[in-house]
Amino acid sequence: MDYKTKRPNEIQDALCQLHKGEWYSWIDSTAPKVYANVKLTDKIGVDGVMVNNPVTELPSEATVNAKLKELQDSFDTVNSDVAKARRSAYPSIQDQLDFLYKDMLAGKGDKTGEWFKLINKVKTENPK
Repeated sequence: MDYKTKRPNEIQDALCQLHKGEWYSWIDSTAPKVYANVKLTDKIGVDGVMVNNPVTELPSEATVNAKLKELQDSFDTVNSDVAKARRSAYPSIQDQLDFLYKDMLAGKGDKTGEWFKLINKVKTENPK
């Protein structure tokens, strides 16, 4: 993970998402952290007890790379300029719920309500 941006960018980011626990380690801990350097551990800790590793084979390199891309795509979506702009423009959840409550009391739980108008304005001003 890039420690400045928090964007997943290393094989470990994908590996730790594929299985729980410390099911993998490195063949050479001083070598680069690449797929060719990954190995299964014999034992893992579960509730303070060492047990046989339930993972019996390494995921393929394609599987690991696909998982890393999935994590990166998810990060990029959440951190896009549009997503950031929308997050900063939306009122708090508490305020949104208050708008919804008042709209429901006024019989405006549709596109005529203030909540809908507010959310629609944010989305219109910050299109994807």
